[in-house]
Amino acid sequence: MARDPYTVLGVSKTASEGDIKSAYRRLAKRYHPDTNANDPKAQERFSEVNSAYEVIGDKDKRKQFDRGEIDADGKPRFAGFSGFGGGGGASPFGFGGQGRSDQSRTWTFSSDGPGGVDEILREFMGGGARSSRAGGFGQAPPRRGEDLDVGVTVTLEDLVSDEKLRVQLPTGRTVDVKIPAGAEPEQQIRLRGLGLDAPSGGEPGDALLTLHIAAHPTFARDGANLRLDLPITLYDAVLGAKVRVPTLTGSVNITIPPGSSSGRTLRLRGLGLPAKSGDRGDILVTLQIELPDTLPPEFEELMRRWREDAPYQPRTPTSP
Repeated sequence: MARDPYTVLGVSKTASEGDIKSAYRRLAKRYHPDTNANDPKAQERFSEVNSAYEVIGDKDKRKQFDRGEIDADGKPRFAGFSGFGGGGGASPFGFGGQGRSDQSRTWTFSSDGPGGVDEILREFMGGGARSSRAGGFGQAPPRRGEDLDVGVTVTLEDLVSDEKLRVQLPTGRTVDVKIPAGAEPEQQIRLRGLGLDAPSGGEPGDALLTLHIAAHPTFARDGANLRLDLPITLYDAVLGAKVRVPTLTGSVNITIPPGSSSGRTLRLRGLGLPAKSGDRGDILVTLQIELPDTLPPEFEELMRRWREDAPYQPRTPTSP
């Protein structure tokens, strides 16, 4: 007979469903055959953990086990059949002395035929039970394996790369995953059949990858577009220039028109992130004029004459 499932999972009988699930996942990961191929004891322990979780990980089966209706293997207990004999006590199926006029009738059980276990259980359980030889009374289909929740952090460079992302699952298995175009933060990718194995021969669960997009030191995401603040000199802003700017796949030249103000935005088309439509976003370059820490005296004198001879107002006047 199997060990007490609470003892196998290392939880108390008052443990919450979440505590039971956490204990199961921890032990299943520790003893999974994929990571213990040369340890038969680990594989036996893995099967024991799965069997225990099949009983107390299911809300209804857990109640049945706690009431003593099923054993640690999940099989029905039939000790209560003795209550069908003489005497006025209630039977285990809830029939008291009022249920039958013949209080002293003796019941004889056989596996088949009139008066057998199958027929009596159908009578008292509404005809829906099946013989244990057919897979257990009311046995449900094999339980599906648990899904695995896996967080994966990706970079903006990963989003534009044509190469697949290599991910190691908690089971120890490594898979290559194609990041879908237009991927968003917290988006999930389902890898079917790559979760935990089923406790009793059912289908394995899935691996659910949740994408976390790392912050970038240079670019900020704006949908499929990327935003970049580009520091430039005052003379490049006044006279115009060609300067190098970074992208996610290298550097390109950008032309700064003469007389550009700080805050002006220039667009590099098709160099942003892949979109769901199959297109690429743009890089939006915002110019930021920066002055040196020390200005030449001649420049300061020029600015004073400019202010006196040809002042201008870049700000909208406000009413008092």
